[in-house]
Amino acid sequence: MPTGERALIAAFEEVLVNRSERVIRWVGDDAAVVRARPVQVVSVDTMVDGVHFRLDHPHVHPADAGWRALAGALSDIAAMGADAGEAYVAMGIPEGIGADAATQCVRGMEALAAQTGVTICGGDVTRAPALTLSVTVVGWADDEADLVGRDGARAGDRIGVTGPLGAAAAGLAVLDGRAEGVSGADALVAAYLRPRPRLREGRELARAGAHALIDVSDGIATDAEHLALRSGVRIEIDLAALPLAPGVADVADRLGVPAAELAATGGARAQPRRRGPWPSARWL
Repeated sequence: MPTGERALIAAFEEVLVNRSERVIRWVGDDAAVVRARPVQVVSVDTMVDGVHFRLDHPHVHPADAGWRALAGALSDIAAMGADAGEAYVAMGIPEGIGADAATQCVRGMEALAAQTGVTICGGDVTRAPALTLSVTVVGWADDEADLVGRDGARAGDRIGVTGPLGAAAAGLAVLDGRAEGVSGADALVAAYLRPRPRLREGRELARAGAHALIDVSDGIATDAEHLALRSGVRIEIDLAALPLAPGVADVADRLGVPAAELAATGGARAQPRRRGPWPSARWL
């Protein structure tokens, strides 16, 4: 292992905390060893500088990128109704991103991990053309029946969300300079930079008997279609009934678009203006 890489991993070790009695071996070994519960839930999420965030923005910190990367992965665990457990991070670091910035990325992840009871057990570090954060998260349940997928929606079900919509997309518009001087701008930007996975809400909905769940960080318009296709149903959404986060209507007015458009199409994974022509696609 190169000296620089060894020093970087040592810096990561100083940041991370093992907060689970089930984690027997973690950072510092070749692999993590975890005492399992009966059912494991796994998801992977990757974010790339210039596609999912822009580190060249003066108000975007490397810690924000780390937080967003872990939050995106944990939102998938929340959407299954599982308990969050461990995370594993593969980090691609380009020239120009020093050890301090890379460590700040991990600090951002660890800040969210502390709030959600997650242990970041390790991962991998390599060189890459752009900062790339690929996060694998593991959730747990005691019985398969405790979990909820996308495929259980039935005719006559009502669609609900766990909170107001549109804040992340509105926050991105503020960061991009497309909506200046709006009320509540700081809260909107925070919703974009540091989204919060709805882990508690997912567990409670699963226990309450929800037929189907899905993470709407790609926007409810897109994700409702995913749920409908998996469940074999038709979903109708009343745009006027979508709950708007404070300040979203003001931003929409500045952009010249209906507020419902931001609420329906802009989730926590709203993407900044890309440097390149290629969008990302998620398959898990």
